[in-house]
Amino acid sequence: MEAVLPLNIGVPGIKLGLANIAVLFILYKYGFGYSLLISVLRVVLASLLFGNMASFIYSISGALISIGVMALLKKTDAFSPVGVSVAGGICHNLGQVCAAAVLLDTSAVAHYIPVLVVSGVLCGAVTGLLGGILIKKLRFQEKGV
Repeated sequence: MEAVLPLNIGVPGIKLGLANIAVLFILYKYGFGYSLLISVLRVVLASLLFGNMASFIYSISGALISIGVMALLKKTDAFSPVGVSVAGGICHNLGQVCAAAVLLDTSAVAHYIPVLVVSGVLCGAVTGLLGGILIKKLRFQEKGV
């Protein structure tokens, strides 16, 4: 959906991360294994449909780090879905910067980190809020409320 309706704020590479709502929900509902599977499948499908090998490498790097950090933070029970999502958004962006540094053989991409941290916080908060609402709504439906 984001490939069709990209977030265009004048900064390249920033996306809202709507697919992470599903990943966050699956992490809370079904656990790490299923959320990892969905996250990897999402990256593979998006890359096949809308990307190329470079976009796949950037996306998979971000996705794997993101889901790992989100699973660890969720496991602590110290963070809400919003906090977990924000950390995931930041880590996704940092994973992509690391992949770019390796692929492009330069550390110059590190100058982009502050912009990506801010976007990770903002976009992660939005997807975390929406995912949190979905998680709560479905928990109440399971309890018959």
